[in-house]
This record gives sequence, structure tokens and C-alpha cells, in this order.
Amino acid sequence: MTWKSLKTVLASLVAVALAACSPTPSSGPEATVTVFAAASLTDALTEIAADYERDEGTRVRLSFGASGAVARQVEAGAPADVVILADPIWMDRLAAAGRLDEQRFDLLANSLVVIAPVDAAASQDVFEALSGGGRLAIGTPESVPAGAYARTWLQATGRWKAVQDRLVFAADVRGVRAFVARHEAALGIVYRSDVVGQDAVRIVLEPPPEEQPAIVYPAAGAADGGAEGRALLDYLRTPRAAAIFRLHGFEPVA
Repeated sequence: MTWKSLKTVLASLVAVALAACSPTPSSGPEATVTVFAAASLTDALTEIAADYERDEGTRVRLSFGASGAVARQVEAGAPADVVILADPIWMDRLAAAGRLDEQRFDLLANSLVVIAPVDAAASQDVFEALSGGGRLAIGTPESVPAGAYARTWLQATGRWKAVQDRLVFAADVRGVRAFVARHEAALGIVYRSDVVGQDAVRIVLEPPPEEQPAIVYPAAGAADGGAEGRALLDYLRTPRAAAIFRLHGFEPVA
């Protein structure tokens, strides 16, 4: 064997040895955080989750529904890291059941509006639309916070008895909006955030501040959640996330 050939063999052996000693890329599972949240947060959280995945490299799984339904799932043991609801009462229920950790705070505020189909005729009294068989859509008060807030407002303003036999109930606020958009209800009561970017419905009445119920979205880490959940909760309070929430009609709580 010539010296040149020997050098080639030695170089090949060294390369193999170095490759064997070098660390291999991790084949472990991708970091994931699972969020259970109120349906009204769908658009905002989907956008924020996309930013978070790109910036932090953590996959975000989102599950949306009426706050009552979401709370029952988490209470029954659904694998959540973060919970965000539209009603403190449901969050209190989860805390009492031992399903939350100590990291809980008020994340967002919202307000009620009355909506109608975009092509609905204007009227000084928007509730005239219920005459002649028109329906008023709200979320089911027992499980949908927006429905409970709507009922409270209608009762406080003396309208509840007049509209009771005109009500149609939806499983969440998006269902309310769909009823109105399809002209299956003349009016609906939803959150202001539910109208942002929608061209099939329009706001016909916004209750003044003194009539608005206090609508707060609490956020918390789940008892079985890990560090990924705590990191996402911190991110939700950053200026970047707050700007996205505002674009979608929410008001971040300081």
C-alpha cells in the first residue's frame, strides 16, 4: 500500500470515528401546549397561536366551545395545559374542583351588542324587528356566558318578558351569529368581538356602559399542565398578543 493510499484510509477511519462520537439530533416529541378556550376567542387565539408556534417553536393545540361545555370537559379530566373562559363563575367551579394551578388572572374584557342581518331595515327601536314573528337569538344561558349576560341585560332593562316567547337558543355565540347571518333570527345578542370582520351582520344597538354587564375572561393554568402552559400564559400578556386581541375586538386587562 502506498503512503498516499494509507493516508486516505486513515482519514476515512478518523471521519467514521468522529461521526460516531457526534451527538445526533433529538428525536423526542415536539413541545406542545393544549388550550381549552371560549368559542368567542377562536379567531384571536388562532392568530396568536400561529405567531407563538413560529416564534417559540412550541406547537399549540386549540379546542373551542361554550365556556360551560369547556369547563365540564376540563373538570372531567380533558388534557389541558391552559384554560380561558368567558365567565369567572365557570372558572371558579374548576378551581373548586382542583383542576387549576395557582396561575390565574383576568386576561380580557368584552361588551355586548345587538346584531341584525346586514341588509335589515333601520329602525329607531331595533326590537320592532321581533314583531310579526321575528326571533331573537342568544346563547343558552345555562352554558353560554354570552347568553347569561344577555338575559341579565334584558331583565335589567325591562325587556325580558316581552322577548321570552321570541327567543331561539344557540350552543355558543358563533351559533347566535350564524342564526342572524342566515336570517333565521331577526336579532341576536353577542360580544362586540364576534362582529369584527363579519360582513353578513351589523351592530344595530350597543348598550351604554352603565347597562353593560362586567364581562371578563379569566385565564389559568390547568392542574395537570406543565411549563409550556405557563410560558404561553406569559406570552398572552405581552404587548404583541394584546395588539392582536384588540384587533379582534377585545380589551386586554392591565
